[in-house]
Amino acid sequence: MKAVITVVGSDRVGILAMIANACAKYDVNVLDVSQTIVDGIFTMTMITDCSKVKDFGSFASFMEKLGQENSLIVRVMNQNIFDAMHTV
Repeated sequence: MKAVITVVGSDRVGILAMIANACAKYDVNVLDVSQTIVDGIFTMTMITDCSKVKDFGSFASFMEKLGQENSLIVRVMNQNIFDAMHTV
């Protein structure tokens, strides 16, 4: 299963590394990543392979909590749901 991870917050060193390391703890493979910084605001979108994640809900909760602890907004969504939300 693929998932979309989005991250938004004030730019600082190490955000990408922190999120990638957290993914690695759950054996999540990052397939694609796009990030940009606009006027000090960091935004990142990752497409990930979560096929080895045993409990997707726990992974999503862990990532969102990690975001809160670091003053970031982190969202994790099954790509099928993401695609359905953006299909007319």
